[in-house]
Amino acid sequence: MATDSVKHVPTLGGTTISTERKSFFSAVKRTKTIITFVYASFITFVAFTVYVTFTPSLINFAHSVSSYILPNVTAVVTSPSNFTTNTTSRATFGSPAANETNPLSRNKASRSRTEHASVHLRPNNNTVRNISDKQAPLSVNSSASPMRKQSRKSWTNKREMKSLKKCEFFEGEWVKDDSYPLYKPGTCTLIDEQFDCMTNGRPDVEFYKLKWKPKECTLPRLDGGKLLEMLKGRRLVFVGDSLNRNMWESLVCILKGSVKDERHVFEAHGRHHFRWEAEYSFVFKEYNCTVEFFASPFLVRESEVSDKNGTKKKTLRLDMMGKSSKQYKGADVLVFNTGSWWTHDKTSKGEDYYQEGSNVYPKLDADEAFRKALTTWGRWVDKYVNPKKSLVLFRGYSPVHFSGGQWNAGGACDDETEPIKNETYLTPYPSKMEILERVLRGMKTPVTYLNITRLTDYRKDAHPSVYRKQKFTAEESKSPLLYQDCSHWCLPGVPDSWNEILYAEILVKLDQLRGNRRRKT
Repeated sequence: MATDSVKHVPTLGGTTISTERKSFFSAVKRTKTIITFVYASFITFVAFTVYVTFTPSLINFAHSVSSYILPNVTAVVTSPSNFTTNTTSRATFGSPAANETNPLSRNKASRSRTEHASVHLRPNNNTVRNISDKQAPLSVNSSASPMRKQSRKSWTNKREMKSLKKCEFFEGEWVKDDSYPLYKPGTCTLIDEQFDCMTNGRPDVEFYKLKWKPKECTLPRLDGGKLLEMLKGRRLVFVGDSLNRNMWESLVCILKGSVKDERHVFEAHGRHHFRWEAEYSFVFKEYNCTVEFFASPFLVRESEVSDKNGTKKKTLRLDMMGKSSKQYKGADVLVFNTGSWWTHDKTSKGEDYYQEGSNVYPKLDADEAFRKALTTWGRWVDKYVNPKKSLVLFRGYSPVHFSGGQWNAGGACDDETEPIKNETYLTPYPSKMEILERVLRGMKTPVTYLNITRLTDYRKDAHPSVYRKQKFTAEESKSPLLYQDCSHWCLPGVPDSWNEILYAEILVKLDQLRGNRRRKT
């Protein structure tokens, strides 16, 4: 076929268009094509810009610091009505090496924290408990709202972080701060009756406004939103006695008040009271994380044996971990405690109670039993917890302030409205915490010791005392002052400060890990 340069096109009159005219129209046609292409490209660019601007999932284009430092994979959450357990694998953040090597004397309740050891991270291939139902899974890295726009900024500025790294968190004083407490008294419906002092009628409010101030730094105010970002797709688990439940409820209240929609925060089993069950788990659906509590007051297993007559008696297996240990061994952050129950009559006397293997000791010193129990705990941690994937902490002993008797013998603290001002009135550092420190030094797995004993001992003013419940039994009504709680803490209150220290420790560990990553690249 002839080319366009020699081809003639018939007109209506039968004549033809010359080659020159054909070339002219061909040029015009090419020009129109170019203009059309440019116009289409411009329309496409405008449409894409509008899409990027108003699409929430694309606003989350930059990773958050926690996602950068703590990479993870998809986790799934559910409503409490369809709670089941499943398995998945997810990456977690590294644990620090041990901070110190020298033991404390009885007079010194805190350790030096001038050097925080390095932390590491590898993908977590451990099988851990997960949450699932028929709903579509929520991606850990998805953004539910433009309000949670993420960036690679540090959680604190460099000056603050440098101060925290050098700071001894546990030496300082309680100072008044009118911006406290972290949540308004009476507003958190999750607080157990025994900790809800304002609802139970406590009239004074000044004890709510005290915060812990270390000598060398200022603790960052606990930002629940930031902490939830760090915990995306992870499990933070408290294991221990009712004092750790006190701390767990405090943190749940702080975090719950930080979410946009509190309807997306619920107890996984649909529970609304948190005192009598062996385990509780609060789901923060928007962040795909859980904050859990496992009741294990001794950490080791409570058991029973039968004597020659077939009569069963309770024992404490010093050589076995509590039954719930299988459920929390895959957690990303573990906060342990034990102590208070070791002061009760049965444990302190140690007669026909402590057991190892099939042997029940006729009598065993309580401190020696405590050492054996913690050694069992330490071996379990060394065996089942990978310090490159999980962070382990142990919260120290929380002092009691019974005056005129013990908890079951008329001890009281209802007239206390101010903290201890004179250090000479503080109790000596507990021998069991010295035992704890020796066990920690012998472990392969680094454990961060939250040594809150001394700072807590100042707060004789912050117990529930007679404001532990609203309705007394008939017997309690006869002598209400004989039934006081001077071991647990009002909420809001002292456990909020424990959690602010926990928050500061996590910030330090994250910054260490981020620094390690920079050095490797």
